[in-house]
Amino acid sequence: MSIRRLVLILGDQLSLQLPSLQALDHERDRVLLAEVMEEASHVPHHPKKIALIFSAMRHFAERLRAAGVRVQYVKLDDPHNSGSLHGELARWTQHLNPQEVHLCECGDWRLEQSLRHCGVPIQWHADSRFLCSREGFAEWAGGRKQLRMEFFYREMRRVSGLLLSPDGSPEGGAWNFDADNRKALPKGVRPPVPLRIEPDAITHEVLVLVRQRFAGHYGSLEGFDYPVTAEQAERLWQHFLGNGLADFGDYQDAMASGEPFLFHSRISAALNIGLLDLRRLCEDVEAAYRSGRVPLNAAEGFIRQLIGWREYVRGIYWLRMPDYAEGNAFGNRRSLPEFYWSGQTRMACMRQAIGQTLEHAYAHHIQRLMVTGNFALLAGIAPKAICDWYLAVYMDAFDWVELPNTLGMVMHADGGYLGSKPYCASGQYIRRMSDHCQGCSYRVNESTGESACPFNALYWHFLMRHRERLERNPRLGMVYRNLARMDDARQQALWNWGERLLARLDAGESL
Repeated sequence: MSIRRLVLILGDQLSLQLPSLQALDHERDRVLLAEVMEEASHVPHHPKKIALIFSAMRHFAERLRAAGVRVQYVKLDDPHNSGSLHGELARWTQHLNPQEVHLCECGDWRLEQSLRHCGVPIQWHADSRFLCSREGFAEWAGGRKQLRMEFFYREMRRVSGLLLSPDGSPEGGAWNFDADNRKALPKGVRPPVPLRIEPDAITHEVLVLVRQRFAGHYGSLEGFDYPVTAEQAERLWQHFLGNGLADFGDYQDAMASGEPFLFHSRISAALNIGLLDLRRLCEDVEAAYRSGRVPLNAAEGFIRQLIGWREYVRGIYWLRMPDYAEGNAFGNRRSLPEFYWSGQTRMACMRQAIGQTLEHAYAHHIQRLMVTGNFALLAGIAPKAICDWYLAVYMDAFDWVELPNTLGMVMHADGGYLGSKPYCASGQYIRRMSDHCQGCSYRVNESTGESACPFNALYWHFLMRHRERLERNPRLGMVYRNLARMDDARQQALWNWGERLLARLDAGESL
């Protein structure tokens, strides 16, 4: 048997607009999708994440078949499944004997290297779902002493034409309205009721499979309600446009007990696997602003996350891999505490963030950065350990977006390449942006002693132990001046209590 073209589609490439899917000959070409154990288990992925990808892949295969495309689909429990994508590509290449094999760029350096060296000649395509190509980012970065997202974001605004005035200046007279987007949730303000999407027969079949094959993975499979088709993802997007976007700007950094989603869109997983189109999302947001339905700070803040930060971290990933993954600027060696997997901690903020992560495979960016991430930074957790945790537990986590966000922004382990300062904070930040401290076992206004919030002493301990590296950072100057104003006894008490907390972590105790 011989065919003209074999096209391999990965589980995070479920878009009909992929360059590799264009100009298909329905008689002479085949599309290959494969569920493989290697990709489902190289970290212990949340069961809902595995279910999302497998179900979305099966639905996408049906969509292709309905369009007349011939699809070779390999299920996880197929007795002939080799267990890896390079194995399946080699198996089907041998069986179908294609004249050409086509594949879009991967989102994971590890996987792309595996496929580039699998012995099958591949015609590679750029992933057109992004505004900036790998080569385009490298060209922008070339010759710059420092890379900063803000300047890259402005360039993406100019390239896309989004939120620009007729003369090319930024709408509203500023490129960035982040200062308007830092409000805590006021009492009495209620977020919209989340949209629930009921699983269909295909998804139910996948849920049974995942429950059987991945029972040992952390996280709940109950209540799965994520979109697994483009149509379902569109419903979720329209729900956010009509109910969440207007308040997203003001409260995007807020946290509230029992409110895992607030005014966030929950579309990042659907976007990252190809069910939604980046450019149209941005156009919809801009249209909502120009029609007066949402304020500028909400529209700009959302668009900045998409064409600014999201594109920026992808660019850095492909510019710096594989060495980037080895970054450990602070020399951290501490193991990840067990409560990251169980949620069993007395810290209310950590319990909320980890608990909803285990339940929903979701936490919004401030919970990831300033709660679970902040604790890992202050506690000196080994970067690889926390990076693997983020990759495992979050529905939207793929290596190109997770690794720079965690290693670079959360852990500052790249030495400041991605961000200009560590995002470290005491418990006072969490008190200001949430209601978690009100019901916590610890007291946020205390820094030492059994009842003191662990974030406080760990914060000052972090700053003291890395003083030589950080005190000259202009963005931390005020913090170090505050530290210098403390008397020696106070500094020693903070250091000693920080040491005691870290010793408890080393002993395997929960805090």
